[in-house]
Amino acid sequence: MLIAVRDLAAAARMMEERHGLASVEGGRHAGWGTANRIVPLGSTYIELIAVVDRDEAASSAFGRWVAAAGDASAMPLGWAVRTTGLDEVAGRLALDVAGGSRATADGRLLTWRVAGVEDAAADPSLPFFLEWGKDAPFPGRASAAHRDPDVRMTGLRVRGDADRLRAWVGGEALPVAVDTGPPALTSVAVRGTDGELLLDAERLDH
Repeated sequence: MLIAVRDLAAAARMMEERHGLASVEGGRHAGWGTANRIVPLGSTYIELIAVVDRDEAASSAFGRWVAAAGDASAMPLGWAVRTTGLDEVAGRLALDVAGGSRATADGRLLTWRVAGVEDAAADPSLPFFLEWGKDAPFPGRASAAHRDPDVRMTGLRVRGDADRLRAWVGGEALPVAVDTGPPALTSVAVRGTDGELLLDAERLDH
């Protein structure tokens, strides 16, 4: 899940102090004009994402999407489905595939490929598709000192067309609830030993 933020350091403090969710340094996205921090949640993660170079961001579909979030301190932006068969997915949906990369904190180059970013930006109820490069360390497995060490993501809630979403992901069952209304990613739920925490625009943008 992507949360667009105005300031990465301030958003990281907010997530930890208000919600008990620690983040780790991500890095700068080459050619996209964005940078991130990662909230690791095991098999999934939350990505805090900000524009750090507006001119560079304007030249990429992903950068333009993040920039369109405006000046909100933090807001749900979009989400991704991880796959090991991106070329097959892109062929099924007639999507272009683009590559991305960033340097990790320990100096390694993390690479990935994506498809469907522009579609997800136009309809945030739909995910884009992400395939990690060979031997890339999965960000959700990074170590982070959450207040509740057992916290995990349990589901997303979106507004949009449930039939279109089902067709988009090829009928795959995902932990996503769909409400009717203008397309949007509305919230993410995480759960630990202390119960469930719902992160939505109201709880994030203060």
